Amino acid sequence: MTDIVTAAHDFAPSLAGRSDEIESARRLPPDIAQGMAKAGLFRALVPKSLGGHEARPDALAEMIEMIARADASTAWCLMIGSTTALNAAYLPLDEARTIYGAPDAIACGVYAPLGRAIPDGDDYIVTGRWAWGSGTQNAHWIAGGAFVMDGEKPALGPDGAPYQRMIMFKAEDVTFHDTWHVMGLKGTGSLDFSVEGVRVPKSRSVSLIHDKPRESGPLYRFPPFGLLGMGIAAVALGNAAGALDSFRDLATSKKPAASRRTLAERAHTQMTFAESFAAHAGARAFYYAAIADAWSDAEAGNAISLDKRAKLRLAATHATRTCAKICSDLHDLAGGSAVYLNNPLQRRFRDSHVMTQHMMVAPPTLEVAGRALLGLPTEDSML
Repeated sequence: MTDIVTAAHDFAPSLAGRSDEIESARRLPPDIAQGMAKAGLFRALVPKSLGGHEARPDALAEMIEMIARADASTAWCLMIGSTTALNAAYLPLDEARTIYGAPDAIACGVYAPLGRAIPDGDDYIVTGRWAWGSGTQNAHWIAGGAFVMDGEKPALGPDGAPYQRMIMFKAEDVTFHDTWHVMGLKGTGSLDFSVEGVRVPKSRSVSLIHDKPRESGPLYRFPPFGLLGMGIAAVALGNAAGALDSFRDLATSKKPAASRRTLAERAHTQMTFAESFAAHAGARAFYYAAIADAWSDAEAGNAISLDKRAKLRLAATHATRTCAKICSDLHDLAGGSAVYLNNPLQRRFRDSHVMTQHMMVAPPTLEVAGRALLGLPTEDSML
């Protein structure tokens, strides 16, 4: 096992019994975020030159999956913080040291360009408001995507499309808005955040589409949005594994009303559980195979082909959506007891269906992957 997988394995037991607390808080309790930071889990993708792990993508996935099996909201915040840290490989070295130099640094953010960055000499003047700010309340640095403006219109990038950059803000420059009242992933604290007229050095921004990474290791040849998509799927896989665990415990002890047999002793239960187990194992196998296939190119120093990037995204979307169905099927199979808040299956069900709403694993990603796999012209900047 790699260091981060070992660290996740050691940290996961500390989450036992805390899911209700995490949900009630509607954010990740600070001691959990700080504990993961001290264990180095947020530094999976930080370059070794900055004291990070510069881990293989499959190790990143295993780390997130392991935490998600214990609690999905915690794993979601870990996933956002870990993938945001990819910026450390793109920022100028001095800026990267400022943001990621501390061993317990946490940076989270939102890629969507919901802000406006007005150039002013060596700085941007940034105003914007972003949704889905997962984990930001525990972060020291917070990133938000913004269009770089040319007068009243966005400037155009090298590809002729509106030019956008992800800009890093100090936490004290950010205002939080209490908007996170939702059905699932309640403990992620994914509320809105905003900045108003904040001056930020241009050097404290990145474009994962147009910029080249400063670092040369194979991790940084891996597609950035592929890492984000597979991070979401890792949360889904771990959450579904937790649902399988919880259902097994329930089924072997619960006797439905007027029955002498446990739920596990019923043929329908056995068939549905077997199908769910196989669906999880199949989706997970395709997922890790797609990661390994893409990683082999990155390790060899080659650009990862469109075909392999499409399979990586397809595997992530397939895993996320398959896991939501597994959680739904197990919730149904558990009967009326699953609707009670003291039954973990209801949380697994709710969390799984919120994951499917992320744009990196939403149904349109199947269209993009399908076009690429069919050999049709494909807009692949987000693959």
